[in-house]
Amino acid sequence: MFDQVTDPVVEFNQVSKSYPIYEKPGDRLLELVTLNRTTRHRDFWALRDVSFRIRRGETFCVIGENGSGKSTMLQIVAGILQPTSGKANIKGRVAALLELGSGFNPEFSGRDNVYLNAAILGLSSAEIDRRYKDIEAFAEIGEFIHQPVKTYSSGMIVRLAFSVAIHVDPEILLVDEALAVGDIYFRQRCMRKVHDLRNKGVTILFVSHAIGDVKAIGDTTLWLDKGTVRELGPTDIVVSKYLAAMVQKDSAYLELKHRSTADRELSNVGDTVVQGIPNIDHRYGDGRAQVIGISVLDQYGAPLYLLEPAQRIIVRISVQAKEEVQNPIVGFMLRNHLGIDFAGTNTAREGHELPPMNPGDIFTVDFLVDLPELYPAHFSFSPAIADGTLHYYKNCDWIDNALTLQMSHGEGQVYGYLHMPCRVELSGFRETKHKQIATETTLG
Repeated sequence: MFDQVTDPVVEFNQVSKSYPIYEKPGDRLLELVTLNRTTRHRDFWALRDVSFRIRRGETFCVIGENGSGKSTMLQIVAGILQPTSGKANIKGRVAALLELGSGFNPEFSGRDNVYLNAAILGLSSAEIDRRYKDIEAFAEIGEFIHQPVKTYSSGMIVRLAFSVAIHVDPEILLVDEALAVGDIYFRQRCMRKVHDLRNKGVTILFVSHAIGDVKAIGDTTLWLDKGTVRELGPTDIVVSKYLAAMVQKDSAYLELKHRSTADRELSNVGDTVVQGIPNIDHRYGDGRAQVIGISVLDQYGAPLYLLEPAQRIIVRISVQAKEEVQNPIVGFMLRNHLGIDFAGTNTAREGHELPPMNPGDIFTVDFLVDLPELYPAHFSFSPAIADGTLHYYKNCDWIDNALTLQMSHGEGQVYGYLHMPCRVELSGFRETKHKQIATETTLG
């Protein structure tokens, strides 16, 4: 059934997992006490006949839509769940970063939870003592380490949980989407640590919707679709097929992309004020003006849910003055999945001078951007408004990562971060001396 694989540490052989679903809470009790054992539930199959092997030291990624069975699979590997049928063989110490705060006692302090979790994973008190300072330093939660976990933010819980998981010398590390809760700074540190563990030969099972991260670290990728294996193989091939399928499935997006534009004029796209900011990682400025909304649209003014390489987009930003702003500058920064400032612009940089703003004034600015061919990853937009000039200004409002969109996989391969527009020409041809001699010998 399997190809010959050397030294597998995780092996699934036709693993299936079902959950009983009851229409009413009382049906569970009635099913237990009824003499004829009448079935009052229906089976929901989270996994069906899933088979794969993971080699020692391999980074194995799992992708798929929400509800496809990814978390159930990880919980079976972690030993939290048992398969309904099939066999799951795991060899080695498993450290897991799964659901937010799983394994933590909310009444215990962070320090107590470190000792509790490390002990469960097989470390002695002396071993934990030696590693405690490193765990505390990596988590960077300060004095909260001595406070009950129930007082922690979601990001602090992830910091501590990840720090424990990587410092117990795991042979197999399981990482679920919990990292998505962390801020960009900590996610970057986590990804660097994942790379370090990978280089040291730790087997990593990584579940993520961040396709850029999957492509960066994955040796092999499994695509789960409604609990079954849709694709299994080299990461680049599987990710390409997955992204293509997601674009096809987004019928609403395709309808917007191909709809008639007869009654839509590009000159009218700036009439609507944008209300709402999808996300705020960090916000700062003197508050004399504020960003009140941001959206990314296609060239006809329809909202975008997926970016495509070499596509024209409109980044629309609405700002409102709280006080007088003499020289308003509106702009945005585009960041990649690693949090690196990838590109940015503003009205002053583009030579568009905005009029002064009085208290209550609202400006909506459209940036028409021709995207280059970028690698498939998620990109975030950070909008801002300032007062002044390019050489001297005061920031009124800046919002980190207000909106994030996934870049789809284009038709051509992108080497590195982007493909530069390029034209290839043959500028000359000269025969080698060896070829000339061979020709003369043949003629002679």
